[in-house]
Amino acid sequence: MAAAPGRGGIHRDGRAAYLFLAPALLFFCVFLVLPFLFAVVLAFSDWGGFDLGTIEFAGVSNFADVLRFDGSFVRPILVNTLLFAVGSVTLATFGSVLVAYCIDRLSFQGFWRVLYFLPVVATVVAIGNVWKMMYQPAGLINGVLNKLGVNSIGFLSDSSYALPAVTVVHAWASIGGAVLILTAGLKAIPEMYYEAAEVDGANSWRMFWQITLPLLRPSLLFVLITQFIGGLQSFALIIVMTTDGGPVNSTNVAAFEMYQQAFKFGAWGTASAMAMVLFVIILAITLLQLWIARRRGEETS
Repeated sequence: MAAAPGRGGIHRDGRAAYLFLAPALLFFCVFLVLPFLFAVVLAFSDWGGFDLGTIEFAGVSNFADVLRFDGSFVRPILVNTLLFAVGSVTLATFGSVLVAYCIDRLSFQGFWRVLYFLPVVATVVAIGNVWKMMYQPAGLINGVLNKLGVNSIGFLSDSSYALPAVTVVHAWASIGGAVLILTAGLKAIPEMYYEAAEVDGANSWRMFWQITLPLLRPSLLFVLITQFIGGLQSFALIIVMTTDGGPVNSTNVAAFEMYQQAFKFGAWGTASAMAMVLFVIILAITLLQLWIARRRGEETS
C-alpha cells in the first residue's frame, strides 16, 4: 500500500498549482479586474480621457443623467438594445435548434457543422459589409423582391427597417456557435429514449417535443444566456452597417453609445455609468434565466 503524502508534499503541490495558475490569474487581474474597478471609479467621476490628475468626483450625477426617463439613453437607446438582443436571441435560438436537429440526422455531419460555423470565424467587418451590399436598393435581396413584384425596401435607410435588418445579420452570424453546442447536446441524448418512444407509436414531432427539448435544456440554457449577453454587448455591426446608429438614432444601442460618449465626445464618466447600468441589466437577466430554468427543472423532475 502506498504511503499517504506528507504535509510537506501537500504544500509543495499547492505551491506548484498556484505557480501554474499565476499567468492566468495575472492576466485576469490586469485585463479584467483592474479595468472593471477603474470603470466603477469613472462612473462616479468626470474625466476627459487624457490626464489621470484631472479626474473629479461627480457623485451619482452621471447615473442621474443616464437614467433620466426623458433622456436619450433610456429612450430610444436602451429600448433599441433590448429589442436588438431579444430579436437576435429569438432568431438565433430557433434557427440553431432547427439546424442542429437537421444536421444530427444527415450524413457528413462534420462538413455541415464546419459550414455553419464559418460566419463565427469571419470578421464582423466582412460580414457587415457583405450584408450591407445585399441590403442596398440594387442589392441581391431587393433584386429578389423586385422579381416577386415587391418594390425595393430601404433596409438600412428607413428607420422602420434598419434595426430589424441589423438584428437578422447578428442572429445569422451567431447561429454557428450555437449549432456546435446544441449538436453536442443532441449527441448526449441516449438513443434508447427514441427507440422506446418509437415502439410506443410516437411520431417525430412528439419525440422532439417530449424527449429532445427537455433533455436539451442545459445546452439551450447556455445558448440563451450567451446569446443574450452577446446581443446586449454588440455594437460592431452597428458601426459597420449604419452611420452613427442611424437613421434617426433607430439602430443606436447601448454599447455603441458608450463608444461614442468615451471616444468621440470624451465623456468617460457618462460612458462608464452606462456600462455599469448595462452590467446590472445583463446580470439581472442572466439570474432571471437561471431561476426560470431551475424552477422548470424542479417542476419536471
